[in-house]
Amino acid sequence: TPLENSIRMPKEMSPDEALHKAAALCSAKECCIYDIREKLARWNISDKDKNSIINRLISEKFIDEARYCTAFVKDKFRFSGWGRIKINYNLKMKGLKTDNIRTALQEIPENEYSDMLHSLLISKNKTIKSDNEYDRKSKLFRFAASRGFETEFIHKCLKQLFP
Repeated sequence: TPLENSIRMPKEMSPDEALHKAAALCSAKECCIYDIREKLARWNISDKDKNSIINRLISEKFIDEARYCTAFVKDKFRFSGWGRIKINYNLKMKGLKTDNIRTALQEIPENEYSDMLHSLLISKNKTIKSDNEYDRKSKLFRFAASRGFETEFIHKCLKQLFP
């Protein structure tokens, strides 16, 4: 019927096809087990096949969660301007090991971290329409906290901006 033709059901995918597609995905960008498990679920792959595909991808080094953590931390810090708290939270939501997360977060140089927060606050400060310094500081603080920066870093940076 026309209705059935207009609704496209996903084509059944064999475990071999799913493995090749997942391997291609992992070759194009870093993926973690959580990401691949989600993809395989969308492709209607059975749990048994999901596990064997993921194990094969790990054994062939397509998936490396420590490498994924490092790439995720670098990307979210440099390109999205996220702080350690937000990055940590997002990695934990994907079920990654705390040791891998901690190691990756330690690779952010302290001076770059402070510089990033400082530049984010300066640019945000230009957009705030308030003459009251207390309001301005509290809006900047909330902004930095929503980006995942630690309270002590925010206070330190705000003291530099508003001596």
